[in-house]
Amino acid sequence: MAYAVELAPTKDGRRRFQLKAYHKGKRTYYTQYWIAERGWSDRYIRSELPKVAERFQQDVDEGRVLKKKEQREKEAAEKAAAEQAAALAAAERARLKTLRQYADDVFMPAKEIVVAENTRLSYRSNLDNNILPVLGDVLIRDITPSMIEKLLLNYRKDHAHGSAVKVYNVLNGIFKMAARDDTVSFNPMLKVERPAQKKDEKAVTEADKAYTADELSYILQCLEKESLQWQAYVRLAADSGMRRGELGGLRWSDVDLEKGLVTIRRNLQYSKNKKMLEEPLDDDYYGVVYDNVYAVTPKGGRFRVVDIGEDTINILKRHQAEQSTKRLSGWVFTVEGQDRPMFPHSPTRFFANFGKRYGISGFHPHSLRHSSATLSLINGADVKSVADRLGHADAAVLLRVYAHATDESIRKAGQAARDALKNSTKKSNEPGKEKAVSEDG
Repeated sequence: MAYAVELAPTKDGRRRFQLKAYHKGKRTYYTQYWIAERGWSDRYIRSELPKVAERFQQDVDEGRVLKKKEQREKEAAEKAAAEQAAALAAAERARLKTLRQYADDVFMPAKEIVVAENTRLSYRSNLDNNILPVLGDVLIRDITPSMIEKLLLNYRKDHAHGSAVKVYNVLNGIFKMAARDDTVSFNPMLKVERPAQKKDEKAVTEADKAYTADELSYILQCLEKESLQWQAYVRLAADSGMRRGELGGLRWSDVDLEKGLVTIRRNLQYSKNKKMLEEPLDDDYYGVVYDNVYAVTPKGGRFRVVDIGEDTINILKRHQAEQSTKRLSGWVFTVEGQDRPMFPHSPTRFFANFGKRYGISGFHPHSLRHSSATLSLINGADVKSVADRLGHADAAVLLRVYAHATDESIRKAGQAARDALKNSTKKSNEPGKEKAVSEDG
């Protein structure tokens, strides 16, 4: 049974006792200190001491009281157990990823290495706004085809077909990667159909966004009222089919006005996340140009050369002459009054305002690219050559995208063959022709 020994009082005068209890199993004594509260009477203290001693003995018997060495050993064992549990939990979390964890830790870092910044932003936007709010906290291995179908159907109610396809493509990319690295044993996207057009929704192809030759002629007439820089920009875009970023990244050293050739070497882009993240411009002008504007290689990482017509050459010469009187710059299209290249979003704003002024629906820099491709295909250019001119790595992609235009070119080719046959038949029926043929035979 535990007992108490009174010790010297504390510095503030309170009575202090040392409790001692014997542990039979360990054959050792345990000690503890008990201090009476200020104001307690001697009689009350004496009545409380047996109770305190009894509780202390019970704690010793049940192993709730430890010596300093035992306490240190216990704390060390608890710490080791906690660390082991944390390690196991971390390993489990790494193995059992949610869709959000996989997208953020695996999919997006892998894509950032190989895709352009605008593509990365598109992926990120679709993830953050359309996919992760619905399935982000579900374990990726537990996501079923029906869950994905539901997400796409709900999204499709309020969005266009093209936007739904983009969401589908991001999901398809995630699960293809997850299946390859064995994060999931089965790719659920194999059982999910690509979003289809609604019954009352007309499919809009790239060719549908293009202007006819007459419409393009009207645009060029209206253009004569604009500044030389914008005249040169629009004419070059319509003539070459260059992308907005490729036009922005064009330098005078890339333009051979005597031979009528333009070498496309870089793509100018903007990102609010790119400021100071890239190295300054090198000798070939890649990297940060200013603020959040930076230059990269063209889409697909390949240079290409396009020819331009006489009208485009002439307007570029006039633009170059005018630019040299204001401020010398190596860039073809610049910020007004400065030597740095035009801000990448400026053309979109100009085209929108231009379209409003002259009643041109959906006027956008890319619409001129569509027009260049469509007019080339309709008027007999082969698909491979048009694909090379536009910087499409795969001619089959161009064939699918501009199916309407290629159908028209095929129709024209067929009609040309029929016309040739008709003309030949007509000539053979002319007087003297039959005799001539037989004599030649």
